[in-house]
Amino acid sequence: MNNTMGENQDKNTLQKENMTKMSERDSHKKRESFHFNIHLILLTAIVLVIGFSAFRLYQWNKGTPSDYDPNYQTTDFDIEVMDNLIPLAPDKREGYVDDGITTILCLGDDPFSLERGENGLAEQIAKKTGATVHNGSFTGTTMAAQFASYNDGYILDAFSFSYVAKSLASGDFDLMKTASTYSYDENFAKTTQMLSELDMNTVDMICIMYDGSDYVNKRPCDDPNAPYDAVTYTGALRSGVKAIQEAYPHIRIVVMSHTFCHSIGEDGNFQNGDRADLGHGTLSHYLQKERDATMDVGVSFIDNFYGSINEDNYLDYMTDYIHFNDAGREVLAQRFADCLFPDRETP
Repeated sequence: MNNTMGENQDKNTLQKENMTKMSERDSHKKRESFHFNIHLILLTAIVLVIGFSAFRLYQWNKGTPSDYDPNYQTTDFDIEVMDNLIPLAPDKREGYVDDGITTILCLGDDPFSLERGENGLAEQIAKKTGATVHNGSFTGTTMAAQFASYNDGYILDAFSFSYVAKSLASGDFDLMKTASTYSYDENFAKTTQMLSELDMNTVDMICIMYDGSDYVNKRPCDDPNAPYDAVTYTGALRSGVKAIQEAYPHIRIVVMSHTFCHSIGEDGNFQNGDRADLGHGTLSHYLQKERDATMDVGVSFIDNFYGSINEDNYLDYMTDYIHFNDAGREVLAQRFADCLFPDRETP
C-alpha cells in the first residue's frame, strides 16, 4: 500500500516537472516571437522612412510645374498711377459769372507747341472735351528759368512758366513782347499777342504740361530752402501757380506731368531718363517732386509718366528721345479727358 502511494507521488512530481518544463518552453518561444516582431516592426519603419525620404528628394530635384510663360505680354502697370485730382473749392467761384462755355488755356512747351493743327495736343483736347481751347505754349522752353534775373542774352526765360504765369496774372506782357521780337519762331509773337488779348475771366481751366526738358537741360529740381525759387523746377511751378490763383481764383489748374524720355549722353547715345541722373535726380525724382509741389499749392495732378507714355510703350508714341507723334498726342489728350471729363462721350 505504501509502495503504491509512493509511486503515485513520484508520478505526480514527474508530471509537475514536465508541465513546468513545457511552460518554460512556451514562455521562451513567446519571448523569442515578441523579440522577432519588434525587430520586424523596427525594420519596416526604417525602410518606410528611407523610402519616404528618397521620394521627397526625388520630388525636390524634379521640381514643380511653373505657370511662367516667357512669351506672355501684358500692358498692366506694376506701379500705381499717381493721379491726384482736386476739385476747385466752391468758394473760389463766389461772385464769378459763368458764361456757360467751358474754356481751357494750355500752357507749356513742345507737347503743345510743335503741332498746332488738328492733330495737336490742344486741338485733340478740344475735340475730346468739347471745350474751347487756347494754346499758350512756347517751343524749347522750360518750367524753370535759366537765370535768377532776366537778361536779354537768354530770351527763353521770358517764356518759362513762372514768367508767363506772372504776365497773365498782372496783365503786363511788355517783357514777353520785347523778347518775342528776338525769336526766330514767329509763333512766339503770335502766342504772346493772343495771351495778352485773352480775357482771363472767361477761362475755366488751365492745363500745364512741360515734357522732360527741365530734366534734360539740367534745371535744378527743388530747393527746400527756397520753395518758390523760379530757377528750380518745382519753385517755378509753385510761384507761377500762386500768381494765377491770387489773380484768378475761379480758374481750376491742372498739371499734366512729363512722360518717359531719354537724354543724350556725351557719346551721342540715348540715356534712359529713369536711370540716368544728370545732376538733380532721375525723371521719376522730378515726377515725385512735381506732384509734391502741386499738392503744396492745391492743384490737380495727372501722372503721364506711369499712366500714359512709359518705358514699355514709348516707341509707339514718340518720334525721337523726347517728342511725340500724332498717336502720342492723342493718348495724352485722351488721358486728360478721361481724368477731367469722365462723363463726356468721346466723339
